[in-house]
Amino acid sequence: MRLLEALRNPAPEFTPFPFWFLNGDLTHREIRRQLADFHAHGVDGVVLHPRMGLPKRIGYLSEIFFSYIRTALETCRELGMRVVFYDEGMYPSGSACGQVVKDHPELASIGITVTDAPEAGDEILAERDSRTLVARFTRGTIRGVHYGEDDGEPNAPASADLLNPDAVARFIELTHEAYYSHFREYFGSTVIGFFTDEPSITGRCVRNMRPWTRGFAGIFTNAGGNLQNLFALFEGDVNDDTRLYAHMIMERENDVYYSALSAWCREHDISLMGHPDASDDIERERHFHIPGQDLVYRQVAPEKGDLTGRDSVQGKCSADAARLLGRRRNSSECLGVCGDEKNPWSMTAGDMKWFIDYLAVRGVNLYILHAFYYSIRGARKGERPPDVGPHSIWWPHYEKWTNYIKRISCLMTDTVLHAPVAVLCRNRELMPEAVAPLFENQIGFLYLPQSFWDECREENGQLVCKDMRFSAVIDPENRFPGVSRDIISAGRDILCEMPQPALRSIRFRRFGTECVFLTNTGETDIDIGVKLPFDGPAGQFDLWSGEVRRFDRQPGPRNDETGRFDRRLILPRRGSLLIFACTEQEFSDLPKSAESSRPHMETPTFVIEQQDSKNAVITYTAVLPRGEGGVITLEAEEMAKLSVNGRPSGVSFWAPHTFDLTGFLTEETNLLRLTVTGSRANLYGAKVPYGLIEN
Repeated sequence: MRLLEALRNPAPEFTPFPFWFLNGDLTHREIRRQLADFHAHGVDGVVLHPRMGLPKRIGYLSEIFFSYIRTALETCRELGMRVVFYDEGMYPSGSACGQVVKDHPELASIGITVTDAPEAGDEILAERDSRTLVARFTRGTIRGVHYGEDDGEPNAPASADLLNPDAVARFIELTHEAYYSHFREYFGSTVIGFFTDEPSITGRCVRNMRPWTRGFAGIFTNAGGNLQNLFALFEGDVNDDTRLYAHMIMERENDVYYSALSAWCREHDISLMGHPDASDDIERERHFHIPGQDLVYRQVAPEKGDLTGRDSVQGKCSADAARLLGRRRNSSECLGVCGDEKNPWSMTAGDMKWFIDYLAVRGVNLYILHAFYYSIRGARKGERPPDVGPHSIWWPHYEKWTNYIKRISCLMTDTVLHAPVAVLCRNRELMPEAVAPLFENQIGFLYLPQSFWDECREENGQLVCKDMRFSAVIDPENRFPGVSRDIISAGRDILCEMPQPALRSIRFRRFGTECVFLTNTGETDIDIGVKLPFDGPAGQFDLWSGEVRRFDRQPGPRNDETGRFDRRLILPRRGSLLIFACTEQEFSDLPKSAESSRPHMETPTFVIEQQDSKNAVITYTAVLPRGEGGVITLEAEEMAKLSVNGRPSGVSFWAPHTFDLTGFLTEETNLLRLTVTGSRANLYGAKVPYGLIEN
C-alpha cells in the first residue's frame, strides 16, 4: 500500500528544518561537527540563522562570515542535507542588519502619527483642532547579531522603509545577491529557499505610529482617500478611509516587498519561505512559494486551548492559503519561546507534542523548529530559549521526534482536503470564534479569503470555487445567500457517540486513500464509539510509534443497541492517530489490534539508586519475579528511560509513561532500572520538579 510505504520510511524532504542559531565564535570544525550530529539524529535540513552572540570579528555579510556559510554548505552537500538561507541579521527582515540605511538615511522606515507639536522635517498631512497628522521617520530598529545591537541598545540597526522600492532593491542587493554571488552553484540543489521573517514596516521599539512611505499621501488621495479621516487610526475608530488605508498598505507591501523577494527567488530556482508579521495575514501568503506562519510565545497552548484569539487561526491559515494557491508545502516556524513565561527553559516534551499536533491537524507539512543553538555560553542561553534540539534532554533519542515530524509532513503533503464548509474572510479577519464549533464538532472547512471571492459561484445550492464544492458557508457579508448556513449539518470527518470538543480532525485523500487524522488536545484520554465517514475495512497508524494495525469493528463503551457507532476510538492524552480505508486484502495483511494482547501489570515499587541533582537525573531500580511480561504505567517528570536486565526497553517523553515488558522478563529475578531526567530548566533556569510522582 503506497500510503503505508511512504509513512514507514518518509523521504528526507519531509525533514524538520530547525533554525540553527549561528550565535557563537564560529569555527569550521565545529560547524562540520554539529551538522554531522544533526544528520545522525535524523535532521536532514537547516535554516542558517545569524543570531545575537556572533563576535565582532564576524561581521554580517563579511567575507569571513561567508567563509563559514560555505563550510556549512559544503558539509550539507556531503551529507545530503538541504539548506534554507535566512535573509537578515537578526530580525525582523528587510534592513540587512542596518546596512540598507547606513549610507542612505532617506531609506529608513517612515510612519504617520498624531502630534501636538510638529517637528522639523515632518510632512504635514492633516490638521484638526490643535492636533496634526504627520509623516516622519519612525526611528525604528531591528535586533542585530552582535551584543549591543538588541532592542533599546545604542547600536541597534536601523529598520528600512519596506514600502519604498529603492530600499527593497538595496536590501536584495546586499543580501540575496551577495549570497548568490558567493554560492550560486548550490542554488536549486543544496539551497532550496530564502526565509524572510515577519518584516516590520515601522521597525521595532516604535510607539503610536502607523506604516507610511514617501509619496503615499498622493497615492492615497488619488484612490479616493481622505487624509483627515486617518485621525481615527489613533482613536480606536474605523471608517471607510481607515479600511482603505489598511488595504492599500497591505497591497503596497505585497507589491513592493513580498513580490520583489518572490520574483527574485523564483528566478534563482529557490522558494520564498518564512512568514508575514501577523498570524491571520492570509492575503500576504500569496507571494510565498511555501506559505508560512509563526507559532511563538505560547500564543496557543494546552492551558489556553487552541481555539481562542486571533493567533489560534494560524496553521489553518497557511495550509489553506497553500491549498488555494496550488503550493505543495506550507510551513510553521514553531516552538519559539514556548516554555513557561517566567521560566523559558521549562518546556515539556508533552507540550512539544501538543504544538506539533496542533499544526499537523490543520495541515502544516513543513516544520521550522525554533531553535537549535550553536552555543548556549553565557547570555546566549537566555536569548529566546529553549533549545529544542542538541541542548535538550531529548537529544539522545531525537530520532523519535524527527521520524514523527517526517511522517506527519509526508502525510499532509499532496493531499486532497475534504471540507464541506467554506469560511469567507477578509485579511486579518479569520473569525476564530465562528470557526471554533467546526473544530469542536470535527467538521472540515476551508478559508476563502477576499482575493478568491470573484472565482466563487453558487451552483445547485452549493458554493463552487476552483474545483471545490461546499455545502455550507460562514458568510458574514451574505455574498452567497443561496448556500446553507447550517454548518453543523454539513458533514463530519468522524461521527462520535458523544460530543468530543477536545478531538481535532482532518479528513483528506493521500495517494488516493481516504484518511482521517485525529489528535487529542485535552488533558484526559478519549475512549468513545465512532462511525467512520467511509464504508468497508480500515486500518490505524500510530505515527509516533510507527505501529500499524487493523481498526476493527468494536463498539465503544457507551455504544447504542443499533450498532451505529461500530468502532472504538481510544486516543490518550497527547495522542494522535491516522485512520485509513483499505481493501479486504490489505486489511487481512494488517496485524490485529494489539490492545487485548498486552495485559497491564501492577507497577513495581521503584527505589532510588542514585541522584544527580545538578543535571536533574534520578535513577531508580525495582525487582520483579519471573513472568511473561505486560504493560506497566507510571507517572514521572519528565523523560523516563527503562532497561530490563541491562536491555533497553523504551523511552517515554511525557506522562503517563507506558512500557511494554513483553519479551524482556526472564525466568529468573528481573532487575528494572528506570532513569528519569528532569527539565533543562533545572540547569538553565528556575528549578522545577522531576522524578517519579507518587500517587
